[in-house]
Amino acid sequence: MIKSLYSKLALTTIGIIIASGLIAFFISNTYYHQVIKSENDEKNTQIALEIAAYATEQQEGLNLQEYLSHVAAIGYQLYIIDEQGETQSFGENFREEEISSEIVSAVMNNEIYHGMKNFPRETFVTGFFANELSNTIGVPLEFNDLTYALFLRPDIKLLFNEMRVLFALLLGLSIFISILLVIFITKFLVKPITTLTAGTRSIADGNLDVNLDIDRNDELGDLAVSFNRMTNKLQQTEQMRNDFMNNVSHDIQSPLSNIKGYTDLLDKNISSQADADQVASQEYLTIIKEETERLSQLTNQLLLFSSLKNQEDILNKDQFNLTGELKKIIRNKQWKLDEKEVMISYSIPDVNVIGDENLLNEVWDNLLSNAIKYNQPGGSIDVSAEEGDSFIIVTFSDTGIGISSEDKKRIFERFYRADSSRTTSIKGSGLGLTIVLMIVELHHGSIEIDSESGKGTSVRVTLPKK
Repeated sequence: MIKSLYSKLALTTIGIIIASGLIAFFISNTYYHQVIKSENDEKNTQIALEIAAYATEQQEGLNLQEYLSHVAAIGYQLYIIDEQGETQSFGENFREEEISSEIVSAVMNNEIYHGMKNFPRETFVTGFFANELSNTIGVPLEFNDLTYALFLRPDIKLLFNEMRVLFALLLGLSIFISILLVIFITKFLVKPITTLTAGTRSIADGNLDVNLDIDRNDELGDLAVSFNRMTNKLQQTEQMRNDFMNNVSHDIQSPLSNIKGYTDLLDKNISSQADADQVASQEYLTIIKEETERLSQLTNQLLLFSSLKNQEDILNKDQFNLTGELKKIIRNKQWKLDEKEVMISYSIPDVNVIGDENLLNEVWDNLLSNAIKYNQPGGSIDVSAEEGDSFIIVTFSDTGIGISSEDKKRIFERFYRADSSRTTSIKGSGLGLTIVLMIVELHHGSIEIDSESGKGTSVRVTLPKK
C-alpha cells in the first residue's frame, strides 16, 4: 500500500507539473495571439517602411541588392518581387515561398500586407517562428522608377539561435530536475508514513513496545507524537489489565476460599458442638461475615467504577448540607476508629453544596476509610472544611504510614496498589482512589495529595459550590 501511495504521490505531482506546464502554455498562447502578435506586426511594419523609404530616398548611387544584403545580414529575411514577377531573396531562405498574386498586387498598389498579424490563429505561439513568406510584412518599394513588393520578417534563426538552445536546455533541465526532486521528496514525505504503518502492524501483532523516532515540525510530526502517546496509553492499559487480572482474581478468590474453608469447619463443629466450642463457631461466623462484606464491597466498587468509566448518566445533582453528611460518615466509622484506637477531630462549617449526595458520600467514605486503614495504632485524623466564595475545600489529614513519592505518581491509577511489602496486613482493591478521582472530576472539582512515607497523608478535595 505504501509503495502504491508513493507511486500515486509521485505520479500526481509529476502530473501536476505537466498539467501546469500545459495550462501555462495555453495561457501564453492566448496572450501571444491577443497582444504580442499585433505588437510584433506593428513593430516590423515600421521597420519595413523605413527600409523601403531609405532605399527610395537614397536611390541615386545606391545598389539595391547590396543594401538589402546588408539589411539581411543584421538579422532579417527579405524577399522582393518586381512588376514582371521576378523574385529575389536576401538572408535565410524561406521554408515556404508561396504567396498569392493578389497580395503582391495589393502591396505594389501601396497597401501594406500584415502577414504576421493575420497568420492563422489556430497555430500555437510557435507560429512566431514559422519561416513562411505568408508570415511576413509586405510594403511597396520604389526604386529607379520601378515598383517592388518587399516582404520582411526577422531572421529568428540568426537572432535567437543561441537563445533557443538556452531555453530548450533550461526547459529540459527544469523538467528533469523537477521529476528527480519529486521522486526524492515524495520518498522523504512517505517515509514517516511507512514507519507509522510498520508501528501499527507491530501493535496489531501484540507488540506494544513501539516508539516512533520521527522528529518533524509538521502534521506528520504531530501524528507521530500522537501515535507515541497512544502506544504509551496502550502499554499502561495493558499493564493495568494484567494488574486487574492478578489483583481482582486474588481478591475475589481469597475471600471465597476463606468462606468455603470456614464454612466446612463450621459444618463439622455444629454436628458435635459442645458448649466450649460455641466461641470458636462464633469466631468462624465473624470471619465469614467480614470476608463476605469485603467481597461485596469489591463487587460494588467494580460496578460503580464501570458506570463511571463508561460515563453513564448517573449524576443526580441537588443541593444538600455537606456538614451533616461529613458528620454522618464520621459517626458511621466510629467503631473502626475505636477498634484501631485512632483519635479524630473535625472543624466543619455549616455549608451547602450542589452535587450528587450519594456519589460524594463514596468520596468521603473512601478517604476516611483510608485514613483509618493506613493510620498507626493510637494515631489521629483531622477532617476540616474551608469555605470560599465559589468553592469549598475538604481536607482529610492522618498520621499514618504515608505514601512514597514513587507510589504517589500512580496512586490514582485503577487497580494500582502500593508496595505490598509495606502493607501486607492491609487489604484493598486498588479502585478506591480511582473512583474518588472520577467522582470529583464529574463534579468539576480537583483532588491533591500531600504525603511522605512514614509521616502521614493529607488529601484535599476542592469542589465548586454550584
